[in-house]
Amino acid sequence: MSQRSAAEDLARSLPTTSFVAGNWEAQSASQTFDVIDPVTEQLLTTVTEAGESAVDRAVSAAHDALDGGEWGRMDGATRGQLIHAFADLLQQRSEDFADLESLDVGKPGIEPRVIDLPQAVATFRHYAGWADKITGHSIPTGGYMGRQTLSYTVREPIGVVAAITPWNSPTMIGSWKIAPALAAGCAVILKPPEDAPLTSLLLAEIAEQAGLPAGVFNVLPGRGATTGRLLTEHPGVDKISFTGSPETGRQVATAALRGFRPTTLELGGKSPQIVFADADLDAAADGVALGIFANQGEVCAAGSRILVARSVHDEFVDRLAARAAAVVPGDPFDPGTTMGALINARQRDRVLRYVDSGRAEGARLVTGGGRPDRSGFFVQPTLFADASRTMTIAREEIFGPVGTILAFDTDDDAVALANDSDYALAATLWTSDVSRAHTLARRVRAGAVAVNGWSPLDPRLPWGGSRLSGQGRELGLAGLEANTHLKTITVVL
Repeated sequence: MSQRSAAEDLARSLPTTSFVAGNWEAQSASQTFDVIDPVTEQLLTTVTEAGESAVDRAVSAAHDALDGGEWGRMDGATRGQLIHAFADLLQQRSEDFADLESLDVGKPGIEPRVIDLPQAVATFRHYAGWADKITGHSIPTGGYMGRQTLSYTVREPIGVVAAITPWNSPTMIGSWKIAPALAAGCAVILKPPEDAPLTSLLLAEIAEQAGLPAGVFNVLPGRGATTGRLLTEHPGVDKISFTGSPETGRQVATAALRGFRPTTLELGGKSPQIVFADADLDAAADGVALGIFANQGEVCAAGSRILVARSVHDEFVDRLAARAAAVVPGDPFDPGTTMGALINARQRDRVLRYVDSGRAEGARLVTGGGRPDRSGFFVQPTLFADASRTMTIAREEIFGPVGTILAFDTDDDAVALANDSDYALAATLWTSDVSRAHTLARRVRAGAVAVNGWSPLDPRLPWGGSRLSGQGRELGLAGLEANTHLKTITVVL
């Protein structure tokens, strides 16, 4: 049996209903949605959508686990052991997760094996270690009415966390939301992406095997307009963590605001990659190409704005074009494939409209710009040069394998171009000048700035942006504290 066939069999064998209070719910023929393979355009499986009653049951089960339940009474060290057990099972089944992610998302098999799964496992292990180290502070005060006091703070679980994940990296980004919430002592309701829900269903299986008490981790598959809306509007949800588009992020924030509930929103970017004349141009070309074409460009931090010093502009364009020409679109299960298919026909057509816009607005098409002659939702690796900052392809998030190259003359020009964006998620500087690297990294508006590398991810490092890129942070200590309330206690002695 081929690897693809085995992955398809695994997809068909998964439970395809809601996982609530430790149980898989009954199938429903009235509310279902199809999951389509983006490479073959064939049906993978049909999933039952969680409706109002399933959302109510999940929220109730999550509160039961916290309010007097086993999870609410559990000490941090024991919580950490269960999160480690979760990580162990995730690592043991990493090949299954990688195959499902390639099948579901369309990304080449090497990417989930090198990036998504190792990052997900590392994230669970990182937060497992934090579970018994969530502390407050003792704060000296001036006393109370002439009497001494003992004042201190404690961090308490924020409660029930709704985690809504995107289709581009559902396992990894799911871990960013689930692991810190569990470490903080919260209960989680995961709403998988409707276009790529399979790995989230497998997460429910291993959560059960890891021994998480019933109600601590629930999975509600469904479409954003139904299940997502019901979950974000539910008054029993205490926090919403969402990764997706700014348009949907506004709806999530509005729903949360009605109850003044906290949110963490990661809403994408239009990340600049700045190539200075003193950069190692071969290393920069390799890194910039990775930043554009990895995961078909369907990456929140995709470095799709390529800002190049004018003195090396033409040379760099040639080098980058050679990297684009070497990209091999194809089946994720083919060892020779280096770029897969976009998630669906709607996204493919959206990306191609941006390509048409670039042509119409006068940018020079260097390479690509069309569809390979094969089935699947593919777009050729595409580069535009001679672009201006006002062009649509230089301003809007395309979320596909399309890079836009702009020239600059001075460091100040580079910073001005980089900051001329409604997004502020990530940026990369390519330079051999240490002073320039540190100085300009502070001036570029972004939540994460990398030097001579493309936005490296690590569970120890906070991740998030501002402006249209969202608010709040995931990962790092900031991601843990975002799942807690800070309480002050004062005792008059």
